[in-house]
Amino acid sequence: MPDQVSAAPDRSTLRLALAVGGLVLAVLLGFGLGRLNSGGAATAVGLETTDHTHPPGTAPHDHGAVADGSASTDAGGLAISAAGYTLAPLTTGFTAGRAEPFRFQIRDAQRRPVTRFAVVHDKPLHLIVVRRDLTGFQHLHPTMAPDGTWSVPLTLPQPGTWRAYADFTTVADTGAQTALTLGVDLTVPGRYDPRPLPAAATSTTVGGFTVEYAGTPQAGATVALTFRITADGATAPVERYLGAYGHLVALREGDLGYLHVHPESQLVDGAVRFSLTTPGPGRYRLYLDFQVAGVVRTAEFTVTVP
Repeated sequence: MPDQVSAAPDRSTLRLALAVGGLVLAVLLGFGLGRLNSGGAATAVGLETTDHTHPPGTAPHDHGAVADGSASTDAGGLAISAAGYTLAPLTTGFTAGRAEPFRFQIRDAQRRPVTRFAVVHDKPLHLIVVRRDLTGFQHLHPTMAPDGTWSVPLTLPQPGTWRAYADFTTVADTGAQTALTLGVDLTVPGRYDPRPLPAAATSTTVGGFTVEYAGTPQAGATVALTFRITADGATAPVERYLGAYGHLVALREGDLGYLHVHPESQLVDGAVRFSLTTPGPGRYRLYLDFQVAGVVRTAEFTVTVP
């Protein structure tokens, strides 16, 4: 009788198969957990968000970085389109003193609404609005519908031309991020009486607080600015706002070029420190948002850069 070959695998073959299967399963589980921990799967009202983080030890910087990673000296917000993206408002006309919805989309090079944004400073998009004489500063946070339309109630109190800046970071299918600030003019009919820019000063008061800054901005250089907030001579207990102890926007007089800078992650001897790169000489208006006892206030400064 011929020898019969058993159809059942021997024990060594079975052990090898189990080991290989276990290894494959571990790799798949690790990949899945890695995606969950990356933050890329977080979704809210159709918006895929990815936390925008900086490597440990990275110095504060603006989001206008050039290819080699150094700070850009170019101001943002001067154009409605850049890097293949366009700020597309649904309306640009407003009535003075009336709250009206401001709706817009961010569209890609194929004119498709973008719906994936990185969360930067606790929000996927920051909307800055100011009149062209640099008065009436507003820092708003629109909400996005599933079709990619952003909306926020907006009141423009005085006639004139206003500038709206959308500050955001898109997330591509590959995970690549593109940080941009795009700008568009809004119009309010009526007599426009522009106000002169206040004189340069390093100290101001707002809401019972005295805000002073130290540091001298220089054209084309990155300089540290330290803001100290006091009340009745004592350092105020500044709270985190938008994921940091302060939020600073700088606008250039004339063309309203936009600089968005970032603070140190911790207070420095009770003060808030930023790194500011000024693109060139001129006068700039600084707007510092800070929070104490749950209330956000804005301190404003005029800075002259020789």
